[in-house]
Amino acid sequence: MQIYSSPQQLGRLFTPCSSPSGVRSLSRCVLRGGIAVHGQILHPRSARDVSIAFSSGSTLAQEEIGRKNASDPEEEAEENLLLVRRPAKDLVREKADEEEEEESVASSSASGIETGLNEFAKKMPIFEPLERVVGGPEERPLPVNLELWLYRAKVLTRNFQFDDAERVLGKCSFFWPEDGRAYVALGKLFSKQSKLLEARAVYEKGSQATQGENPYIWQCWAVLEKKLGNVRRARELFDAATVADKKHVAAWHGWAVLEIDEGNIKKARSLLGKGLRYCGANEYIYQTLALLEAKSNRYDQARYFFRQATLCNSRSCASWLAWAQLEMQVENNRTARKLFEKAVQASPKNRFAWQVWGLFEYKYGDIEKGRKLLKIGHALNPRDPVILQSLALLEYKHSSANLARVLFRRASEIDPKHQPVWIAWGWMEWKEGNTSTARELYQRALSINDTTESAARCLQAWGVLEQRLGNLTAARRLFRSSLNINSQSYVTWMTWASLEEDQGNPIRAEEIRNLYLQQRTEVVDDASWVMGFSDIINPAVDSIRRLLKFDEDPAARVQSAARNIKYLEKASVDQLVNQSSSSGTGDGGGGIAVNENGGKDFDLDAFIKDRFSLQESDLDAIMENSRPGASLQPSRRRVWRLERGKSASPPR
Repeated sequence: MQIYSSPQQLGRLFTPCSSPSGVRSLSRCVLRGGIAVHGQILHPRSARDVSIAFSSGSTLAQEEIGRKNASDPEEEAEENLLLVRRPAKDLVREKADEEEEEESVASSSASGIETGLNEFAKKMPIFEPLERVVGGPEERPLPVNLELWLYRAKVLTRNFQFDDAERVLGKCSFFWPEDGRAYVALGKLFSKQSKLLEARAVYEKGSQATQGENPYIWQCWAVLEKKLGNVRRARELFDAATVADKKHVAAWHGWAVLEIDEGNIKKARSLLGKGLRYCGANEYIYQTLALLEAKSNRYDQARYFFRQATLCNSRSCASWLAWAQLEMQVENNRTARKLFEKAVQASPKNRFAWQVWGLFEYKYGDIEKGRKLLKIGHALNPRDPVILQSLALLEYKHSSANLARVLFRRASEIDPKHQPVWIAWGWMEWKEGNTSTARELYQRALSINDTTESAARCLQAWGVLEQRLGNLTAARRLFRSSLNINSQSYVTWMTWASLEEDQGNPIRAEEIRNLYLQQRTEVVDDASWVMGFSDIINPAVDSIRRLLKFDEDPAARVQSAARNIKYLEKASVDQLVNQSSSSGTGDGGGGIAVNENGGKDFDLDAFIKDRFSLQESDLDAIMENSRPGASLQPSRRRVWRLERGKSASPPR
């Protein structure tokens, strides 16, 4: 039997037989591999087709022979024409198709509502992501690969290999679309590259894939919209994050920070209180409350909240650092220095701690110690341009401009999109008399982004440069552009007013001052901070009170708050610092020396030697040999030292 594979031969199911008609012709055609029906040969495709066609063909042949015996001569002439009849199998299929069509029509008319729901579900990708349909669970790799890929993407991002990290995170979101970590990491990766629209698309896709049940995606999306200036949209997304999980403390805190930036202090306090009520004691909420009190010049209350923050986490470098800046503001230098020591012990590689401490020592006259602290910070954070910028300004004032230029150039090579580096470099060139170079550097800073606060400061500095050179029209235009970005800048308004006064336009100068007073936004903070004070500082007490269905009267509330205020007034700053640090986990690997009075002092040299195997003589060598991409650590082998109370595990 032959099976024809060409489309033309398969399309013709019936081919004429070359033999004469009759029984012998039928037998010869069968022997040649076909089934003859009314003089036609059917070339079957399977054994089942052979049996069906043979049975139908033989039956039809017998009927035809009987019909011949009773027919007229005229009818015999018509018999010579070839008649084609469909096999019985096709007839059965045709009847089955007709029955299916009738059933489908009946079912479609009866289930109109279900059809509409199906069409609605197709238009809503939130019900079933495309990736989940394409790649079923049976096609996924093992779940451990998700954890490995996420960690690999984190390492690649840390090494600035953004394309490889994006590819790995794309695989994670493809195979595990219901896991929100891949979307969060990919959105942060795009934000780090200033691809804000791509990050928004990733967050939107992740919220649909997770069916709106992941609060981390909502919170990151809200932060992105806040960065883009969409305050109303950011509020909606923060609200969605708290609805998805009311114990998500980052959403409450981020929403409160948004309201603080918008001047809604009362709303911010309410959100922070809800965060403590639903999430319990949290260092970030206490720290934000402390900053609010410090901004309102209520320093005792601010110290109390800083103490609560450090009690929640004694390793919180941000809390120690913010507390130290508060003491700097009130010129309590001894306590501020002690708090800086706590900050670097809590997080030895924190770049902000080393930078702010170095600027503090430089501000109060200890230039050598300030330079040393900045060099240590650079040795531990070689990819940070801010420390190099601060060190360049220090060297410009106390060393030479050429050394400062070298440091500015290194900082700009590390991060070409860091605007403050270009602005500070331009200011130095202006002071050196290189006005053309200063203009180029200011223009380079504005080319990065002309809508930020750094751009407003750059325009203000450029306006002062043009004012000193006598280009008053350009100076006015630059001041106006700066105020279009940041209309709350007191320095820019007053600089413009002084320009008009110097040109003999006192009326215009007074108009500029009045404009500043009319458009400025005053942040009004209620002085009755006692409201809900016991609820804020003791959320656990409120939980027990609600559990027992017991609430104290308002008079007892006020008395409790008054006792806390009296405690704050009597307690000294040193007592608060010692109480906060008493819950720590030791000295963090050395650096503590005993003084003559039996107390403990911080030894900076011993600390960096024990923790990082750094000598003071290594700092200058690191500064001389440091280049972007080069190794900035000492060439000698680092000795791994075990801390007390910790297991002997090798460094990762």
